[in-house]
Amino acid sequence: MSGIPGLPTPAGPYLGDGLLPADFYAFEELLSDTERKKIETLREFLRTEVDPVVDDYWSRAEFPFQLIERFGRLGLLEWADPNSSQTRPSNLLAGFMALEFGHADASMATFYGVHAGLAMGTIMACGSEEQKQRWLPAMSRFEKIGAFGLTEPHGGSDVAGGMATTARRDGDGWILNGAKRWIGNATFADLVVIWARDVETKHVLGFVVEKDTPGFTATKIEHKMALRIVQNADIVLEDCRVPEADRLANANSFKDTANILRQTRSGVAWQAVGVMFGAYEIALAYAKEREQFGRPIGGFQLVQDLLVKMLGNATASCGMVTRLAQLQDAGIYRDEQSALAKAYATVRMRENVGWARELLAGNGIVLDYKVGRFVADAEALYSYEGTREMQTLIVGRAVTGGLSAFVR
Repeated sequence: MSGIPGLPTPAGPYLGDGLLPADFYAFEELLSDTERKKIETLREFLRTEVDPVVDDYWSRAEFPFQLIERFGRLGLLEWADPNSSQTRPSNLLAGFMALEFGHADASMATFYGVHAGLAMGTIMACGSEEQKQRWLPAMSRFEKIGAFGLTEPHGGSDVAGGMATTARRDGDGWILNGAKRWIGNATFADLVVIWARDVETKHVLGFVVEKDTPGFTATKIEHKMALRIVQNADIVLEDCRVPEADRLANANSFKDTANILRQTRSGVAWQAVGVMFGAYEIALAYAKEREQFGRPIGGFQLVQDLLVKMLGNATASCGMVTRLAQLQDAGIYRDEQSALAKAYATVRMRENVGWARELLAGNGIVLDYKVGRFVADAEALYSYEGTREMQTLIVGRAVTGGLSAFVR
């Protein structure tokens, strides 16, 4: 590596050495040269392929399906194919990838996170070897897209104890009944991981339901103000028959579900850092170009105050998720550490996008200037995969030596 660089004044959207302007402490330099090349490749793809189209698709609440095949060509998930010789990327590299997606667009970050983290992550962690061989190769090439069905219409934070979707054993298969809500990718996913409670044992089990299975319907949720590109769905399961071969072999309790969420929760924190980076960089460029009273507004004290507060939030949050990734790579991280990162980073993200909107004044609510999209999308990241309040209770229980404040 080139070593820790100086901190030159940003020129254009990126620093001359390839670092993002918001990476003020050069966290990206912690990656190896090979890892940085992967980040740079993804960054260029997002800049040239995603950035030019996302505003249009966001305004129409439609998904740019033509990008899926191009994602496959990038080889981002080749390592997840059981037959691949590639090694699993470090959590630090995976984190910076999530940051890059969030930096470009939170909707595309969510699409990727649901497919790669929640759906594929569940199959990798809970599937048998035969199931991994059956599903992961095509998913790793983006030839089949995954979704993850946990949240229910009347069960979000309390889904662990209040899951209403049921699974009943019937001969050589299972009959699923119930409903799921807010399921990203589900309108077009080829495979949906569905969590359901066994009516006999009361244990939560995991199933992979393929699209077009009789009794399975996914209806797009309309009129969203956030993540409009993401095709969230209401899922209804009516006597939906799933063969025993499609029950995830190692998903036998809600603890298995929680283990998946512990990993992906940190990914949401990284996405939030990416959103902070993106909003800051838009505001910074605007402050240097927009003139009032005969000079750029970046030369006014109150504008610089907003920029520095945004940079401080982004830097502190990036430091937290970077350390979390190092703990994950060492195999010693804990639930409460992921929870704190998700809670802290998303709160700071909310502040940052608001300050970016404030700096752009009226232009901040016009999609042409992009900040408005970041403001709206931040609201979804703030809530999904565990609200701030739920993360707070997880951390609070840990720091008080196990005193639980959860409502029972």
